[in-house]
Amino acid sequence: MESTSKTSRGETAELWPSLPFEAWKDTCETLHMWTQIVGKVRMELSPFVNHWWHVTLYVTPRGLTTSAIPYQRGTFAVNFDFIEHNLFVLTSDGTSKTLPLIPRSVTAFYQEFMACLHALGIEVTINTLPSEVRNPIRCDEDEVHASYDPIYAQRFWRILVQVDKVFKQFRSPFLGKCSPVHFFWGSFDLAVTRFSGRRAPERPGADSITREAYSHEVISCGFWPGDETFKEPAFYSYTVPAP
Repeated sequence: MESTSKTSRGETAELWPSLPFEAWKDTCETLHMWTQIVGKVRMELSPFVNHWWHVTLYVTPRGLTTSAIPYQRGTFAVNFDFIEHNLFVLTSDGTSKTLPLIPRSVTAFYQEFMACLHALGIEVTINTLPSEVRNPIRCDEDEVHASYDPIYAQRFWRILVQVDKVFKQFRSPFLGKCSPVHFFWGSFDLAVTRFSGRRAPERPGADSITREAYSHEVISCGFWPGDETFKEPAFYSYTVPAP
């Protein structure tokens, strides 16, 4: 099996590149916040789907996408491109805006991204407090996270491409209810979930997000790049309720 491939720029890249957390920690944390901003726009404008499936992003041959988001008479999509390192906002009426992926603060990204939406006639307000992170800083006030290393951003995406393929194959033979293979911007992981069809016991003290996500029995597996508490990428699996 070949272990390398070509990018559109002709660069040779490993299919499963090394991704040591310490080497791209700052980029990882900044990119996490950028995906939260984009994902929250999808969450605000998309019809609700059980288990919060309407908020996720999806792996593409170039990066991550919201897929089509309904807005007024048409739709739009937001695409991260980790080959050319741009963010594209594309509308069904043929208009578009491009935001280069370069080192900038989360605040600057938020302001420039919202300006792109406004220029395309898309008006939306999001909760600027990041989800599922320790010590969150509102994205319209975050000058701390301001890194973008294109090499490591692309390495992360290249791993997601391979994991997406594996999870889709794993998902294929299951005849019951199963989630798409999707990227959760809150926890910053790619996951797929199978359901037994039975309701799960109530989780004492669960918030509304967790209660909806685990309303039924599930077996979930995923890939996560790591964080300060576990400084390496990892595959994981869990069962709810735990056996």
